[in-house]
This record gives sequence, C-alpha cells and structure tokens, in this order.
Amino acid sequence: MIRVAIVEDSKTTREGLETIVNLSDEFQCVACCDTAELALKLLPKLEPEVVLMDIQLPSMSGIECVSRLKEKLPDVQVIMVTVYEDPDRIFSALRAGALGYLLKRSVAEEVLSAIRDVRNGGAPMSGEIARKVISHFQEQSTTAKEVEMLTAREREVLELVAVGFSNKEIAERMSVTVEAVRWHLKHIYAKLHVHSRTEAALKFRPNS
Repeated sequence: MIRVAIVEDSKTTREGLETIVNLSDEFQCVACCDTAELALKLLPKLEPEVVLMDIQLPSMSGIECVSRLKEKLPDVQVIMVTVYEDPDRIFSALRAGALGYLLKRSVAEEVLSAIRDVRNGGAPMSGEIARKVISHFQEQSTTAKEVEMLTAREREVLELVAVGFSNKEIAERMSVTVEAVRWHLKHIYAKLHVHSRTEAALKFRPNS
C-alpha cells in the first residue's frame, strides 16, 4: 500500500483529497497538514512515499516546503496540487524537486492516476499544465534566438537594463554617451520586437 501525505491549507480541499486517497485500496493517507511548517515536522517521521502539496500555503510556500522536505526525505515523490497555471510557478516547483503538477479541479481518477504514475517513474501533469510547459519552452526558444541576434554591445546594454540601471548609469559603466545608450536600445527594441525597456528586460535570460 502506497503511503500518501497531503499538505493543503484549505480544509475543504484537504478533506476532499484525503477522501479520494482513502477510497482506493492501493493508497493510505498517513498525514494531513495545513502548513508547510507542520509538514516538515511530521512527515520525516511518517515517511510517506508520495506527497500532494499545495503551492500557496499560509507562511512558507509549498515550493520552499518541497525543497526542504527533499533534504529530509530524498526519495519522497511530490505532486503539486494547485489552482495556479503560471509557468514560473510550475518550473519553480519542478526545480525544487516536485515530479508532478495537477490542478485542484482534477477529478478523483486523475489524482489517483497521478499517484500511481509518479510511483512508477512518471511525471504526471494535467493536460492544461503540459500544454503550458510546451508553450513555455517554445517561447524561450524564440526569445533565445532573438537575443542571439544582438551584438555584444547591445547584449551588454540589455543585461544592465535587466538589472535596473538607468540610461545614465549604463552610459557611465560602459564609458559611452547617454545618446549612444539610447541608440543601442532603439536597435534592441527592434530586434526583440518590443516597445519598452521593461518588455526588453523580460525577454532577457542570463543563460540564454
């Protein structure tokens, strides 16, 4: 029997997930926690094999909780169960050590299937989440190609824009005139297909 724990601050959602888990003969819910802090205290002792983890918890976030829990239980497999479809949250959770990502509106069979899947070496995701992951990679690929089109000087300007420097500060750091910085920005905007320094900064990736 697979030992499952639930970390969720909403009582209704927590009890609903517990019911789903315990309705199956394959799984046993060994703990229900309403905060990350309680989870980090209880779960290392109970050693669940799978944890259903909410992202938005009252104090410490679910993403941070995953990271800390993996330090204590390296083999635990975590599935994020959340209302959020934001790619940044998805990738932050996966980088922290989560192996799956389900939306809270997932039906009972999807939740049970995800637990089975993650125990069998899979990485379960709702269809909507999988599409966002694919879209995110496609957008990053496009952005990387656009950034590659920048000259070394333009990339240097963009890096300084991305960390918040003004045109005057950039000019001083690069030993050029403010007008030269504006000229570089004009070409950066054209190549990245943006209209402001904020949009340009959002296109920048330090490792692109």
